[in-house]
Amino acid sequence: MTQDTHDTKDTILARGEALMLQHGFAGVGLSAVLKAAGVPKGSFYHYFSSKEDFGREVIEAYSDRYTAALDTLLDQQSTAADRLVQFLSAWSEGQGSRCLVVKLGAEVSDLAEPMRAAMNRGVDGFTQRLADLLDRGVRDGTLQVADPLAEAQTLYAALLGAAVLTRLSGDPTALRRVVSDTKHRLIRQP
Repeated sequence: MTQDTHDTKDTILARGEALMLQHGFAGVGLSAVLKAAGVPKGSFYHYFSSKEDFGREVIEAYSDRYTAALDTLLDQQSTAADRLVQFLSAWSEGQGSRCLVVKLGAEVSDLAEPMRAAMNRGVDGFTQRLADLLDRGVRDGTLQVADPLAEAQTLYAALLGAAVLTRLSGDPTALRRVVSDTKHRLIRQP
């Protein structure tokens, strides 16, 4: 794949993600994606075999980028508790509203198996990294967690649910409560 082809494909994926965050997968037509990307209509199938293949690649690109950002956070030299607070702050400051899993999770699970599987792999990778952070917190003495993986899965589910409620109501109270509860339950007090 040439650099121009790679750049064009990345542009299509980025514009598609932005449109999906607004309108969902079913609500986004290929012509709108190509128009937003500045790509001729006939060239879509040069890059993707189907709309579902395109959706899977959008989800994979999003998951890779999101996981890389979490890896950057995990690699910091601060305590695990401090990194958890930074992660929770990012969610409460709007990450949840820009989360493709929040927007597409229920829709994708009913559409196409490759898209559902891609999203599930992304969620699994994310929760495993979050579990690693919680485990580091147990080891550095700043977090109190009995089962890091179970807690990571529960925390992510709570954040997703709170983000959905925030989108529905326009009120971030549910998200703030999840963040506050998580800090209270998991961070060891000196």
